[in-house]
Amino acid sequence: MSETRSDGELLRAVAADADRRAFEELYRRYAPWLRARLRGRCADLGVVDDVVQETFLAVWRGKARYREEGDVAGWLWRVGSRRLVDALRGDGARGRLRQALARLRHRDEVSAEERVLAGVEHGDLAGALVRLSPELRAVLQATVIDGLTTREAAVLLGIPPGTVKTRAMRARKQLREALA
Repeated sequence: MSETRSDGELLRAVAADADRRAFEELYRRYAPWLRARLRGRCADLGVVDDVVQETFLAVWRGKARYREEGDVAGWLWRVGSRRLVDALRGDGARGRLRQALARLRHRDEVSAEERVLAGVEHGDLAGALVRLSPELRAVLQATVIDGLTTREAAVLLGIPPGTVKTRAMRARKQLREALA
């Protein structure tokens, strides 16, 4: 009978010994969860799968270091969400087009967030949202759609709470100007 290792033990084994079994166990525990969370932010399953793979590669290669603060799921979410923002920022208009097409292909899998946003998808607000930088959109997603507090959004996005407040203020200002 094998003993189940804690998340911290798995991460230490991966970091210190490049323990493949520990890495595989960590992947089995968290990859499906991370994929589901990222799917709520990105309709393109190819991008989501790439981001999940990049997240775990960063863990394996030691580019993402767990500092044993907070839970492992929250840490993996921060790593994955940053990589998603980077992936979407790098794709620009092509990425937005792929997301729009993916949403059309998966209409039967509409999330609650997509239902809320569908009412404004073709209106002035949708255009204003598209023109926001990925960083500002991420803060709006976390604080408005996900309903997180400033502190929770800061942890999720891996930025200081003051930065969350500043970005939220800038996003609201840009949206007001765009819709005026």
